[in-house]
Amino acid sequence: MLYSKVKEHLDALLECDVVLERPKNRDFGHFATPVAFTLAKIERKNPKILSEEIAQKLRDCHLFAKVETLNGYINLTLSQELFLQAIQEVVDCGFMPQTPKDHKILLEYVSANPTGPLHIGHARGAVFGDALYKMAKFLGYEISSEYYINDAGSQIQMLGLSIYLAGREALGFEVEYPEVYYRGEYINEIAYKAQEHFGKAVFEDEGQIAVLAEFGKDLMLEEIQQNLQSVGIVFDNFVSEKKIFQRWDRALEELRANGGIYTQEGKLWLKSTQYGDEKDRVVVRESGEPTYLAGDITYHQDKFERNFDSYINIWGADHHGYISRVKASIEFLGYDSSKLEILLSQMVKLLKEGKPYKMSKRAGNFILMQDVVEEIGADALRFIFLSKRADTSLEFDVDALKKQDSSNPIFYIHYANARIYSLIHKSGVELEELKAEPLHKIEDKLEELLFASLQLPFVIANAFAERSALKICDYLKALASLLHNFYNSEKILGQDNQNQILKALLCVSMAIERGLKILGIQAKRAM
Repeated sequence: MLYSKVKEHLDALLECDVVLERPKNRDFGHFATPVAFTLAKIERKNPKILSEEIAQKLRDCHLFAKVETLNGYINLTLSQELFLQAIQEVVDCGFMPQTPKDHKILLEYVSANPTGPLHIGHARGAVFGDALYKMAKFLGYEISSEYYINDAGSQIQMLGLSIYLAGREALGFEVEYPEVYYRGEYINEIAYKAQEHFGKAVFEDEGQIAVLAEFGKDLMLEEIQQNLQSVGIVFDNFVSEKKIFQRWDRALEELRANGGIYTQEGKLWLKSTQYGDEKDRVVVRESGEPTYLAGDITYHQDKFERNFDSYINIWGADHHGYISRVKASIEFLGYDSSKLEILLSQMVKLLKEGKPYKMSKRAGNFILMQDVVEEIGADALRFIFLSKRADTSLEFDVDALKKQDSSNPIFYIHYANARIYSLIHKSGVELEELKAEPLHKIEDKLEELLFASLQLPFVIANAFAERSALKICDYLKALASLLHNFYNSEKILGQDNQNQILKALLCVSMAIERGLKILGIQAKRAM
């Protein structure tokens, strides 16, 4: 693409890593670089003089129509030849994934306890993680997505007990519920299915609670996977805490060997304050029962033993306090904790007609992801979640995302793409014929629109580097706006250069479609 071609040329010519910027004043060209300031320090020259020397070398290059200097900056205007070549490449092949990088990433996200359906908070982390995964794939990283199933510990025991009590109550037994338990229609549904599967006897013996817990966990995990698939999310790998925790003794032995554990008050403590935690943490209680942290430690040992180059975890914001203790455990296990990056996803506040969205009757005390998907659709859900940084709070009204006008960003973007295909359809020109149309010249009014469309790979790279799909959302909204403005101001069909314009607009469509695909959204060609 344009950015990479220009940067590669400058890097090779100047033998350094050149920074390319987009000038705020469009009259200054397509790109600008402050490289003269960097090289001036090395060569001990005046940046203004050095910038002119560099510009002189660049003026003979076919990539540039114009090279000018201003106060030490070098402003670059791209040549028609480069534009035409870039458009033809996109029209022929689309925006192809980049050359594979020698870098393996393990991305873990969602990992919601399989004790209930996915709620709207889980959905935000899920959509963010999936977009990050798709960005990395496009950029050539070898990335694996993973869901850590919390299928061990007290929450699963509580699930079994909740199902057991609900089943007994349905059978007419007198039941005394504990202070804390899982409630909601979904628990009653599981109890009913358990009765169908095992018979009534399963609710007549407390010894069956573990059986009910496993049965309920499997049903919930199946539902969670279906919920994720409904918004286009499929994981490469599911990892069971229960299975991995069988290796806890080995992890504990490693922590001890590296001086990370001590005993006090009959408990085993992790020396997490040595790595910035506010206090040391208990990993084994007086009873001999490992804590939740022990499971995290064992899981991260398992991750690092798989030899990825880097690891990304997406956690809910309420897990912020776990970061320092998990990183401390990684160091005591003998690994480099800087390879682990933890991203936090904030909660979501939903409104409907300006009022708080109703809690799900089925789930009891939270909003189900599936309820919102059924109301506004997966596309709108994904776009709104990605249109703000995941680490900031998000509030939106579902009714705003049902509007079929420019106030609804996903409608606005889909409509831009549909307009392009409507023009092509009305022209009567077949797509293959259009792709084969020789390009001669880019009209000035089209240039800004085309330049914007060809920036997509650069935008994706920046979005991944900053872990922010917001950049892609903003880019697509801006590109759609440019398209709508061009459509409304220019006569296209029936002009002498009709096919030239349509071919250029096909390039714009490919940018919209690939950008939406990275966000996990299928672009519409008709509306």
